[in-house]
Amino acid sequence: MAELQQVLISLGIPRVHIVYFSRKSIAAPTPIGSYNKEDVTFLLKDLSEISLEQRTEEREAAMQSGGHYSESLPIEYQPSAEYIELFHDALSDSASRIAEAIGIVSERIIQRRGFDVVLASLARGGTPIGVLIKRYIKQVYGRDIPHYSLSIIRGKGIDENALLYMNQNHPSQTVQFVDGWTGKGAITKVLLAACSQMKRKYGIDFSAELAVLADPGHCAALFGTRDDFLIPSACLNATVSGLISRTVLRSDLIGAYDFHGAKYYKEWDKADLSHAFVDTVSAYFDQTADKSKAEALRMEASPALNEINWQGMQDITRIQSEFAVSDINFIKPGVGETTRVLLRRVPWKILVDRLDNPNLKHILLLAKDRGVPVEEYPHMTYSCCGIIKALKGDAE
Repeated sequence: MAELQQVLISLGIPRVHIVYFSRKSIAAPTPIGSYNKEDVTFLLKDLSEISLEQRTEEREAAMQSGGHYSESLPIEYQPSAEYIELFHDALSDSASRIAEAIGIVSERIIQRRGFDVVLASLARGGTPIGVLIKRYIKQVYGRDIPHYSLSIIRGKGIDENALLYMNQNHPSQTVQFVDGWTGKGAITKVLLAACSQMKRKYGIDFSAELAVLADPGHCAALFGTRDDFLIPSACLNATVSGLISRTVLRSDLIGAYDFHGAKYYKEWDKADLSHAFVDTVSAYFDQTADKSKAEALRMEASPALNEINWQGMQDITRIQSEFAVSDINFIKPGVGETTRVLLRRVPWKILVDRLDNPNLKHILLLAKDRGVPVEEYPHMTYSCCGIIKALKGDAE
C-alpha cells in the first residue's frame, strides 16, 4: 500500500477517493396469501387495506383511454353454485391429465437445470403451477427446491426487486420462470426484455426460458403439453391462487425498494379452493410419474417437438384482419385467456373451435351469464378465443 502511495504522489496525485457502489439490499417479504409457507413465498407488497377495485366498464374505459391495467383491480367475479360445481367436475375430469403434464415439465426442468434451481412463478396464473412443480420434485425425488411468486406486467416489465431478492438469497442457483399457459406470447417477450435489462443494469444473468404447463401458442420451449385444454385453475381468480389479487404497480403505492403490490382477500377464506386444486392434482403424481418421465425424455430427445414457431400468433393476426379488430391486444387466445376476458373485461364475442368441445363448458356458461355471443371458428390452433369490446366503437 505504501509503494502504491509513493507512485501516486510521484504522478502528482496526492489523494485518492474510493467510492464503493453496492447493490441495494432487499428486505424479506411480509407473508401474504393462503398457501402453505412450504409451497410458495410471495414476493409482493400487501395492499389489502387500500381500495383499488373498479367496476369492469369503468376500468375498461380507463385502460382504452391510456390507463394501465396494473393501476387498478377488477372487482373479483363471485361464481354461482353452478359454476363452482363445474370447477369441481373439471378438476375431477382433468386432475390426472394435469398431473402428467406437470410431471413432464418438471422432468424437463430437471434435465436442463438439475436440482440446484429456484422456481419463480409469475403471479398469479403461474403460482398454482409453480406449487405443483415444487411438490412433484419433492414427492418424486425428495428434493425441496425454493419457490417464489413474483409480478410481471405487460408494458411495465418484471419486478426487479423480486429478482434482486432471489439473487441475494440464492446467488449460485439458476432461476426457472414458470407460468400457467401461453396465449400470444406477450409475457415471453416481456421476460426476454426484463432479463436483458437485468444483465445490463446489474450484471446478473437470468435465463428467459419460460416453463409452462400448456403452450398452445407454440411460443415456449419448456412445456408439459401444447393442447389447449381446460386447466381448472384458470376458471377462477383469487380463490384458486392463494386469495391473491392481480398485481399492482403505481408510483404512489410502490416505493423504490418495494415489491410490486397485491391484495390478500382473507375475507374469502371459506370459498378458497387453492388447496383443493393443488392437493387433488398432486395426489396423482405417484400414478403418472413413470409416464411423465418417459414422455419428457422423448421430448428432450426430439428438438422438432419443441420448436417455437409462434403458430398461435399467426392465427391471431388472421382473426384481427377477418373481424376488423383495431387493437391486437383486444384478442385473447386460449382457454385460460378467454376465461379471463369473461371474468374481468368487457367481451365483444367469443370464438370457439366447436360448440361441443368438452373443454369449453365453463366458457359457454360464462358467456351465457354475461350475454356474450359465441361463434364457431374452427381454423385456429386454440380451442377458443375471447375478443374484448372496443368501447370507442371500433369493433361494433
